[in-house]
Amino acid sequence: MPRKSNVILVTGLVAFVGAGLAFPFYMASSRTKPVIDTSKPLPPQATFRGPYINTGSRDVGPDHRKYPKN
Repeated sequence: MPRKSNVILVTGLVAFVGAGLAFPFYMASSRTKPVIDTSKPLPPQATFRGPYINTGSRDVGPDHRKYPKN
């Protein structure tokens, strides 16, 4: 009995992980309309949330180092 339940559990876990890994590929390949319509303005909730997305950042200012252009 324990062996049968282990097989069922492993099968379920493999199916769940497979679906989770396949989902981004499915969403990228689907030909549906985009999630955000760029022809319309952002909703008020999105414009209100915008400035607060990076509140946990530890950035203290601009980076003064010079980076070579490739």
